[in-house]
Amino acid sequence: MVRKDFLVFGRPDVGQAEIDEVVDSLRSGWIGTGPKVERFERMLEDYVGVAHARCVSSCTAALFLTMSSLQIGPGDEVLVPSMTFVACANAVEHTGAKPVFVDSEPSTGLIDLGAAEEAITTRTKAIMPVHLAGRPLDLDRINRLRDERKLTVLEDAAQAIGAEWHGKQIGNFGNPTAFSFYVTKNITTIEGGAVVTVDPELAVEVEHAALHGLSAGAWRRYSDAGFKHYEATSLGYKFNMTDVQAALGIHQLPHLDEWIDHRADRWAQYDAALADMPLDLPPTPDSETRHARHLYQVRITDDAPISRDDLLDALHADRIGAGVHYRAIHLQPYYRDRYGIDPASLPVATAISDRTVSLPLSHTLSEADLENVVHALRRALGG
Repeated sequence: MVRKDFLVFGRPDVGQAEIDEVVDSLRSGWIGTGPKVERFERMLEDYVGVAHARCVSSCTAALFLTMSSLQIGPGDEVLVPSMTFVACANAVEHTGAKPVFVDSEPSTGLIDLGAAEEAITTRTKAIMPVHLAGRPLDLDRINRLRDERKLTVLEDAAQAIGAEWHGKQIGNFGNPTAFSFYVTKNITTIEGGAVVTVDPELAVEVEHAALHGLSAGAWRRYSDAGFKHYEATSLGYKFNMTDVQAALGIHQLPHLDEWIDHRADRWAQYDAALADMPLDLPPTPDSETRHARHLYQVRITDDAPISRDDLLDALHADRIGAGVHYRAIHLQPYYRDRYGIDPASLPVATAISDRTVSLPLSHTLSEADLENVVHALRRALGG
């Protein structure tokens, strides 16, 4: 039995409230960065429990602007997990610093913090731990490493808004933390991201740098509060979020917790349905944490009758959208050739790259959708 419609991987849920808010922005005449971006920023601050949030055009922009504002650049090294999206390393490269790739924990795929500590040199300025798939890293250990080795920690929580470590929200551990609101994420502004921080000076610098380095954005210059001149106080960029984007976010964020709970229910159904298949299922989350359940990743085992790529083809033929998260950064041609990295030097991330598959998971995924996925997997893998 093949679906009539294609099951879109990571399909977002945009309701009438979001649509009405976007239309309100369009009719208001103010569609750039303005009051709705500020409203969304205050909502993020309240949700995460942190003093400052600044919204920008993407999580990649948030990472880059934060590192630039912290004066990370040429001559510096930043430790980056190899098993993550290429944007992490790209952001480091664009600052002029060098990304140093660190291998993964075998079970979770998260950065191996022991290997990270061994990789620290006199040039290491920062570490960028990634809360991969929404699974929170050990923040206690990360912060000990930060304090003992005098490093900046920039948390990549692109997939982990709503995750918790021992009862506290990711983003609330004293480190600048970047979130993504890309279309496939747990909440979306279509494109967009944010950085949260306890440092007011960093927040101001990110805000200014995201909009040409101007001392005042257009909303503060042209609103009904009265005209104000601006000054270009630094060499900035064009990485701002618009009110049309924030219009979605201010209605998505209040639903985040219930949507994560829905994802957890579907996660448990996957666990039960796939237990007898030639797949390694994701490890059970630590009971002291809250997993944001962004990605449900399985790894095809050595005794499976087909390869990972053949499985992807089979799922597509059954009209099931699936993903690969990720093919490790050190295997990507740009980084492989630029740094001459031997895949054997990062064996865990290399192995995961060949075996991992992400199955459809979102709060729009119905039980019938999940049954279709399971049926397609059985057709391809047997059992």
